[in-house]
Amino acid sequence: MLRIGLFIITNLLVVFMVNIVLSVFNVQPYLQGTGLNYQSLLIFCLVWGSVGSLISLMMSKFMAKMAMGVKIVEENGQHADLVRTVHRLAKKANITKMPEVGIYESPEVNAFATGPSRNNSLVAVSTGLLRQMSDDEVEGVLAHEIAHVANGDMITMSLVQGIVNAFVMFFSRIVAFAIDNAMRDEEGRGGLGFFARVAVTIVLDIVFGIAAAPIVAWFSRWREFRADAGGAQLAGKHKMISALQALQRTIEVADVEGSDKAYASMKISSKSNLAFLFRSHPPLETRIKALQQGNY
Repeated sequence: MLRIGLFIITNLLVVFMVNIVLSVFNVQPYLQGTGLNYQSLLIFCLVWGSVGSLISLMMSKFMAKMAMGVKIVEENGQHADLVRTVHRLAKKANITKMPEVGIYESPEVNAFATGPSRNNSLVAVSTGLLRQMSDDEVEGVLAHEIAHVANGDMITMSLVQGIVNAFVMFFSRIVAFAIDNAMRDEEGRGGLGFFARVAVTIVLDIVFGIAAAPIVAWFSRWREFRADAGGAQLAGKHKMISALQALQRTIEVADVEGSDKAYASMKISSKSNLAFLFRSHPPLETRIKALQQGNY
């Protein structure tokens, strides 16, 4: 999913840079002469672990526009119907400030919503989606994205990611400290040394970050079911189901030659051959069945 992928990439870059700065300037109030102060360490990690997700949230619209080449369209322009549909759905969802509406060039059937709040958001669709979907199917997709905005999903994702970041930092520093201690002699000499300790901590941040990724992915999958239900309420269940069925048809076709593989894990629908634990979206057949049975 685009919004999740861009958010995670920005978040990881910010956290990585924060860790480098903290290490270079030796900002480690949790290190004491007698060892680690776990309470200080936890507070330290909660504060700094949240920085990346909050900055990612604030930059989400800008990053999406730059990364995808999104062009904002207006209600009096060529894509007036698209803008009017987004605004109509947003008003129905009780959003007071209308989202920006954008289009980006891509042959793939895709769409995303992002932004730091429900009243400061962006809804963008690919040209491939507009060409390959009917009006009802497009409305179903737009309703799903508006439901994400109305639910404040980017905010909740930033909170979850911030907590995950904090515990990743917490455990990586505990393990790095334990490794450093294990390498010292009885008089406390030796150990990893400053640069080796920094390198070990960064490696552990990456390892624990990957290990924690399924937690964020699980939360993302849960949000998709909720957004499907919200989309069904906004546009009608039949339009939401039709949109998902149209997406299902597109992923049964081979990847478009020359498509950007760097965004493969961010698409609106994930392929079934991806590891389930790391998937940001549930299988489309499961989402369709949940809507048909009313399990939302």
